[in-house]
Amino acid sequence: MRMKACVSQRDELLSTLKRVFGYDSFRPLQEEIITESLDGRDTFALLPTGGGKSLCFQLPALVRDGLTVVVSPLIALMKDQVDALQTAGVAATFLNSTLGEKESRKRLAALFNDEYRLLYVAPERLMVPSFLEKLRQWKVALIAIDEAHCISEWGHDFRPEYRQISDLRTHFPGVPFMALTATATERVRDDIVRQLHMRDPAIFVASFNRPNLAYRVVPKDGAYSQVVEFVRERRKESGIIYCLSRKATEGLAERLVADGIRARPYHAGLTDTERAENQESFLRDETKVMCATIAFGMGINKPNVRFVIHHDLPKNIEGYYQETGRAGRDGLPGDCMLLFSAADVAKLTGFIDDMGDEQQRRIAREQLSQMVHYGESAGCRRSELLMYFGERYPNANCGGCDNCLSPRETFDGTVSAQKFLSTVWRARDAGWKKDMSFGLMHHVEVLTGANTERIRKWGHDKLSTYGIGKEHTRPHWGAIGRELLRLGLLRVAPGEFQTIELTEDGLTFLKERRTLQLTRPMKTAAAKPEKRTGDIACDEALFEVLRTLRREVADGLGVPAYIVFGDNTLRHMARTYPQNEREMSRIPGVGAKKLDDFGAKFMDAIVKFLRENPRQVFADSLEPAAAPPRAMKPNAPNPNSLNDTAHMSWRMFDAGKDIAAIAKERSLSEGTIGGHLAIAIETGLAVDITRIVTAAELDRIRPLLAAHGTASMRPIFDELGGKLDYGRIRIACAILQRGHR
Repeated sequence: MRMKACVSQRDELLSTLKRVFGYDSFRPLQEEIITESLDGRDTFALLPTGGGKSLCFQLPALVRDGLTVVVSPLIALMKDQVDALQTAGVAATFLNSTLGEKESRKRLAALFNDEYRLLYVAPERLMVPSFLEKLRQWKVALIAIDEAHCISEWGHDFRPEYRQISDLRTHFPGVPFMALTATATERVRDDIVRQLHMRDPAIFVASFNRPNLAYRVVPKDGAYSQVVEFVRERRKESGIIYCLSRKATEGLAERLVADGIRARPYHAGLTDTERAENQESFLRDETKVMCATIAFGMGINKPNVRFVIHHDLPKNIEGYYQETGRAGRDGLPGDCMLLFSAADVAKLTGFIDDMGDEQQRRIAREQLSQMVHYGESAGCRRSELLMYFGERYPNANCGGCDNCLSPRETFDGTVSAQKFLSTVWRARDAGWKKDMSFGLMHHVEVLTGANTERIRKWGHDKLSTYGIGKEHTRPHWGAIGRELLRLGLLRVAPGEFQTIELTEDGLTFLKERRTLQLTRPMKTAAAKPEKRTGDIACDEALFEVLRTLRREVADGLGVPAYIVFGDNTLRHMARTYPQNEREMSRIPGVGAKKLDDFGAKFMDAIVKFLRENPRQVFADSLEPAAAPPRAMKPNAPNPNSLNDTAHMSWRMFDAGKDIAAIAKERSLSEGTIGGHLAIAIETGLAVDITRIVTAAELDRIRPLLAAHGTASMRPIFDELGGKLDYGRIRIACAILQRGHR
């Protein structure tokens, strides 16, 4: 199936992207994924949460004939995305168990009349024979499997009903598939491709890095007080607190409400109605904090979640990554705090020991060990997360985690290590049964002189190391023991139980009396970054006015506030003060239908605000659309305002490579590379423009820029007769707007 328009595919995509969604350019890999899918090829896309996965199937649905079927595991997520699409003017619907019979029949009739471009459906309904028969009559153009990791038993969120989807290929052999996920190891990715019988798929794996998220791990010490303090610092913001048990979510929510914080619980033990009501309240910003179980998750699409707290230790890094990823989906800053304690480690270890299957126990122990390593590591948190997924973080300091902002202190741990290793060595051959190994916390209790039945039973109160470690607390000794495990001086002994023993390196350390540096326990707080990635400075007073108006508009429509406009869009409005349709259309996230439906109300609010507050704090950031670009004093270069992928393109260009070579090496389009260099120019970085555009070309573009602005490059492209590609046009506009020649 080909696209309907006679203009080029890329022009149509960019035009539709701006008209419907209000954006001028694609996020990394979106354009490449969409292009391959439109060419009829199976595609696999791994994009981080907030990376724009949904657009990869939504935009193609608008530029070609036929129906795009989206398989989604979560009912609430279906409604959420369909509401957002309908508000943007897209004909989309969903079919699930929440609909009454009359409404279901109405939507089915519309599907038979080709009235929808997108259909969201759950996997269990999709594979019902009678539904498959209907689907064959609906001219299916693409089948998109969202949250595709659910099909793999190696994934952290395996759902058996997803396995049924593997039969889809036999029913629709000629229809391209698109599998999308935000979190999957290489093993899971391979399994997804195999389970879906994907044929020579185009595979796209974006960086797992979420630069706008800040990570911190805090020793759990008075957990409720820690949570309340954290939340009160962000009183106007929305957040999620993950707990290990249903009881904990309810107890925490009750205490928060008693302290004046609007909170609700969310877990599998609630009725469907209760869960729906609580989630809807959260989506509408009536509830500010949702206390949810780790096991059940949330499955929400709320882009303005500003913080995620893990009240209890997650079972594995994949789950932790996905849960923290619910913060900052709109690209604005988000904070992630994990409360870490040895008691949580012991609790999860107990759960694992109760598992019936040895293979499951082995996998769960390995996953927990990786999670504990992350929690206790003195290294960069971001680097640790990326390393788990097979990605290397290029910088020594990320500037956005507790360990990079407040590096952990080291100390001479030689004596402490000797005491711990000696205790492990001596306990192995003490008592009435030789060659025994014991758990880490047993050795901690021996060191601190605990009087337990188990210590007396094995005669460990008679060891020379019994009670010689009272200079440290038990949690500190536990941290030392786990660091010795990470350093390879100890290892987990083979067998069913989590016991430890010396390695050859550990024995050598004792015999040769080597020295050793260890890290001190985590501090309770870390310094805050001076500048946050993703932050958009704006007139905060106007932002609050616009946020109040957005809430009123959303309540009138019966939809969550962010479906009207996201925080990102409001902050751009509060930075540039748009007062007419042309200026408003330049704001990211303001498409044609939203401009028609909401533009006047928001412009009126801005005009009223400016009458009452005539000083425009950020007025110098807005270039009038109809005026020629004036000379601008170059700002100091700020490479930190570039995202990672744009900065890489600039570095390669600065090193002497041309746009075509960079595009080929990075497997991106030349237009995308041009866009990266334009952003570099806008942020003040030095770019040798003589290698890109000529003085004559700049002179030709200058009046076109004054006439058309930068809301869309299409008019300039057309008037130039297609002689310059979009990337070079954008670079030229960036040069002219900064006053360069």
